[in-house]
Amino acid sequence: MMTLDDAVIARHTVKAFEPGQTVEQDKIETLLNVLQNSPSSVNSQPWHFVVASTPEGRAAMAKAATAAFSYNEPKILNASHVIALCMRSDLDEQHLEKVLEQEQKDGRFIAEGAREGQDKSRRAYVDMHRYELRDIPQWMEKQVYLALGGLLLGSAMLGIDATPMEGFDQRALDQSLGLREKGLTSVVLVSLGFRSEKDFNAALPKSRLPRNEIFTFI
Repeated sequence: MMTLDDAVIARHTVKAFEPGQTVEQDKIETLLNVLQNSPSSVNSQPWHFVVASTPEGRAAMAKAATAAFSYNEPKILNASHVIALCMRSDLDEQHLEKVLEQEQKDGRFIAEGAREGQDKSRRAYVDMHRYELRDIPQWMEKQVYLALGGLLLGSAMLGIDATPMEGFDQRALDQSLGLREKGLTSVVLVSLGFRSEKDFNAALPKSRLPRNEIFTFI
């Protein structure tokens, strides 16, 4: 059984996938569970995930990998699954109410005043990022990258090869998937599948700065 140490050493960004190889559905379900339960600041969950598991779905995403980004097209078309990690255009009233209602439904408000306290606290952070820091988009994007980290580590633990990609035409992908009409915009793509013999990165040693460069113990 693969340990966490094994997974972090074994995983790498795959440069070529073997076409026609499909990840088992139970493993995909586990990764969807990872994404759904990802942490986010004040449980804001400002994300949406589009999962392409068919040739048609992958082709729709590949429309964003043309011109300067054409090198990523095979990584999309030849993968088993491709997930577009997206963020909301804003943390609007409807979304805040939906999150609060779900927390109520899931039984998170046991103590008296807990619901009101959670709502007030979350809105205080949203207002701070909207009016004082003026960085709502960047703040939401950070939460999406928290989900990305879990997805990549989860994939490695399951023996699934993965490639995160920022190299795509965001506007083209948003248009291809009809995201902006839904109040969403794409942030990063992740292809999942099994590497092919053309994946040169698999044979290269992992390179990271030494611990004494990146850790300070106090």
